[in-house]
Amino acid sequence: MLWPRRSWVRSGKYMSKRILRLTASPHAIAAGVAAGIMASFTPFLGFHFILAFAIAFVIGGNFLAAAMGTFFGNPLTFPVIWASTHQVGSFILSGEKVHNSETHRLKGLAHTDIMDVGFSGLIDKIVGLWDPLIKPMLVGSVPLGVAAGIIGYICTRWASAVFNASRKKRRQVKLEKMRKPGSGMPAPSE
Repeated sequence: MLWPRRSWVRSGKYMSKRILRLTASPHAIAAGVAAGIMASFTPFLGFHFILAFAIAFVIGGNFLAAAMGTFFGNPLTFPVIWASTHQVGSFILSGEKVHNSETHRLKGLAHTDIMDVGFSGLIDKIVGLWDPLIKPMLVGSVPLGVAAGIIGYICTRWASAVFNASRKKRRQVKLEKMRKPGSGMPAPSE
């Protein structure tokens, strides 16, 4: 379910072609992809589409491109994203690297069985994750997400502009071929 049927490279090529073939301006496509990338850096799994749509709405991005941009966050990239956002957020909040004692505390929170603690105990455990885990990841996701979004915007805008220019040129050549004498098409009236 989480692994592509063919390969990650083929899936990536497919997604990039789907994005470039959208009928929107290069800015709208690039802004949508950037919104999706930015949303992928937040620790709120399950809400990335909603966040991407909200960001795309604010910056004038295409919603479909925003949804496709969230695929930046995937099983291969999430471990790197989570580790980096946590480290950057912890550094911003405390001014130093995360200590090993905090890492051991997180492991203890992660190994909780719902049958042992009950629903209210599980809620307490989730609330207990705010300071050591979610808050630093949220703070760290802002600068890293914005930086990755800007890089994604620049790359996507360039690729979209090149793709649209190439598409326009191909259409023009095809139209000229069709309008040549003997092709059965009437010549344009001038």
